[in-house]
Amino acid sequence: MDTDRLPGCYRHPDRDTGITCTRCERPICPECMISASVGFQCPECVRGGSGTGHRPTANAARTIAGGVVAEDPQLVTKILIGINVAVFFAGLLAPGLVVQLGLLGRYVEYFGGPVQGVSTGEYHRLLTSVFLHVEWWHIISNMIALWVIGGPLEAALGRTRYLAVYLLSGLGASALVYLLSAPDAPTVGASGAIFGLLGATVVLARRLRYEMRPVIIMVVLMLVLTFVPFGGAVRVSWQAHVGGLITGALVGLGMLTPTAAKHRARVQWGTCAVVFLLAAGLIMLRTAELT
Repeated sequence: MDTDRLPGCYRHPDRDTGITCTRCERPICPECMISASVGFQCPECVRGGSGTGHRPTANAARTIAGGVVAEDPQLVTKILIGINVAVFFAGLLAPGLVVQLGLLGRYVEYFGGPVQGVSTGEYHRLLTSVFLHVEWWHIISNMIALWVIGGPLEAALGRTRYLAVYLLSGLGASALVYLLSAPDAPTVGASGAIFGLLGATVVLARRLRYEMRPVIIMVVLMLVLTFVPFGGAVRVSWQAHVGGLITGALVGLGMLTPTAAKHRARVQWGTCAVVFLLAAGLIMLRTAELT
């Protein structure tokens, strides 16, 4: 046994530290220590009444990405699943919803009719299409994937950061579909956003130094299912899957790159802004081409 090794933080045992809480004397790492009038204190002692004057969330336990650890770490995933299911049933009652909210670049329903689509300024389609599904197998498979992939990722990132990955991945997927697909080909589904969560999961596994083989196998398998048709009967948008995967990985890198705590939020939300602008650039390029 190495007796010279520093003790591990009581909240993050894998992080050695020489700092202890001045009240309970438990070892704490730099992420957990909170400045007090004398020395540093741990989050539990601060919540017990140290009077540091910090806002309440400053004392909360944090995820690896700096998000607040929530009581229900899968709440956003549950809400997203609920929204998708609700929109699916709304689509059954109003079949025209797919035409109104689905991803279409440029579309005319009948000769001489009004032109519809993203290129006419209906940019909401880029995100509303992410919550639309037409077939039962489509909604069921996507929601299972969202729960399996999204739940653990939300717990690791925190609610706000997780939602940012999901929405930006959906936007990035739609941007690539809009850029590379036929303008009158409708595209719907959450799979692009889910592939984005998968891309961020790869970054998370790398950040935590997990065994990468199972994650890589999952990515390869899902990409194979993307490019290999099921008897030619099911049309899968490879553009959405690839666009979502790349976007999610980029946002995940911004969220999970080790950064000093005081700069972390700036790096994370700066990355989100850059990714959004890249997607917006592709969208504007395609719009100019179609008009």
